[in-house]
Amino acid sequence: MATEKITMPQLGESVTEGTISSWLVKVGDHVNKYDPIAEVMTDKVNAEVPSSFTGTVKELTVQEGDTVAVGELICYIETEGNGENIVGAALEQEVTTSKAKEDLNSDQSMKKRYSPAVLRMAQENNIDLELVTGTGRGGRITRKDIEQIISTGQLPTAVESAKPEAKLEEPVISTTVSKTTQSTHSTTQAGDIEIPVTGIRKVIAQNMVRSKTEIPHAWMMVEVDVTDLVNYRNKIKTEFKQNEGYNLTYFAFFVKAVAQALKKFPQINSMWAGDKIIQRKDINLSIAVAKDQELFVPVIKNADEKSIKGIAREINELANKARTNKLTADDMQGGTFTVNNTGSFGSVQSMGVINHPQAAILQVESIVKKPVIINNMFAARDMVNLCLSLDHRILDGLICGQFLAYVKEILENMNENTVQVY
Repeated sequence: MATEKITMPQLGESVTEGTISSWLVKVGDHVNKYDPIAEVMTDKVNAEVPSSFTGTVKELTVQEGDTVAVGELICYIETEGNGENIVGAALEQEVTTSKAKEDLNSDQSMKKRYSPAVLRMAQENNIDLELVTGTGRGGRITRKDIEQIISTGQLPTAVESAKPEAKLEEPVISTTVSKTTQSTHSTTQAGDIEIPVTGIRKVIAQNMVRSKTEIPHAWMMVEVDVTDLVNYRNKIKTEFKQNEGYNLTYFAFFVKAVAQALKKFPQINSMWAGDKIIQRKDINLSIAVAKDQELFVPVIKNADEKSIKGIAREINELANKARTNKLTADDMQGGTFTVNNTGSFGSVQSMGVINHPQAAILQVESIVKKPVIINNMFAARDMVNLCLSLDHRILDGLICGQFLAYVKEILENMNENTVQVY
């Protein structure tokens, strides 16, 4: 017997820590190599951590909800013998497997603990998870269980009387007159609802606090006349949708303009690294995508090399992936600058929080028709505010002002004679 350590893996290029959202094993459980032992959340992706060894769980060193640095110990596994008694080990494994099968119906404690992958596959194939027998520990339904069902073609379809219920945190309605929480001095009154800070909301909170405490934010804004761009996009959007199958959004034009400007002002495409500033060569634009109460920031890689059509396609694909829980770790890695489409919510002015460790974030606000003086006459023009938040350790007002002025110039000169969509 030997005791082996399992540590928090690095689940992304810039990921430095992860939060244990749930343990899939308990002390005394037997696990095989590559069996999932925990679900982990990071600011980039949700993932299952596999066991690196075959053996018995000896100790869980961190609790659910704990945030652990990459490389830090999370549990101990007591491994099996190194072949001294191969027959005995084989018999023991056979007995263990047999016992697991006998206990399958008795231990269903993990039956309704569905991983994101299982939920997604079940939804896509209309599989009623209540009718699936899980082969995982505690009756847990694994990805392999769903794949096997799909391969046989015998799908237990969902019915109204038995819908899959994911293991979610339920809001707790307070029945006491008042109560002092552990983390704040706020009190709850009768009828108030306490919502536990868990899951992706906890990760977002940690990242926002880190960004605001580490990065000295400064802000700038310019107003841009995009009348010609609006007219051109409206002229071709229907034909584009018919030909390509997805929408040609205004946001694609803005992303293209930002990518062009970053090539001219590479200082903006940087990050703070303690005793140095790293200026990135690749222009990989992070875009914010919301799904219910979750926020994801997937990345358009090498955006400066893509056409407006290519950018529009990637925006559509990444948004669909986020809404269907299909984003991969690679989709979330490598961002060098963030463009946020706050205009989609009707916002006209906002100050974004920088996506750590990037140097800046640009908020693209709503396009609003306004009266503007042109040649001493009022004219109705389509105007948009571009709001830039910058890391003042890396960037100053001069370079950021020049950057915004160039983005403004590009956008105000986008029309049917200057823009190549394809």
